[in-house]
Amino acid sequence: MILNVLKQVTAYCRRPLFNETVRLYSIYEPPYLKQKEYEIPICPVLNIQITGYNYPVLESYQSFVHKVASVFNFTIDQSFPLPHREYKVKRYKKGGTIVDAEYDLKIYERDIQISNVSSIKYPILIRILEATLPEGVTLHVNKYDPSLERKRFIPNRELIDIKKELDELIGNKGK
Repeated sequence: MILNVLKQVTAYCRRPLFNETVRLYSIYEPPYLKQKEYEIPICPVLNIQITGYNYPVLESYQSFVHKVASVFNFTIDQSFPLPHREYKVKRYKKGGTIVDAEYDLKIYERDIQISNVSSIKYPILIRILEATLPEGVTLHVNKYDPSLERKRFIPNRELIDIKKELDELIGNKGK
């Protein structure tokens, strides 16, 4: 049928499109290649942790990570801030114990949990995040750890004290 179409086209154009001998080739694929379809492995749920001293820069980078993840069609399970940590840093005069300067540092942290990450796209994602990392921001990518949920919430001291009193009262009743 293909030869008939070629002959009709050459007759219509009044010049040969191909030489007189037309060869039709096919690619031989052994049957064992079609037997097993390979699946691309999916990574477990990943936790992208970004920390930094500058709150607005950190928030901006978090929104960038969200955009990159949506471009790659990854599923963003959760995205949440952790309570900031405060550090007091003292600088002493040379060779003495007199404080020259005192600094209050706050370290902010944001966590993004993504899933549905194929093992092919994973290195590309990591490379993009490393290349676009702002100054002063650190990046850690790990498997999701359920113990991270406990770090997320600030403990209520009053509630803890009331529970201790209740335990003491119950303990005294038992005696």
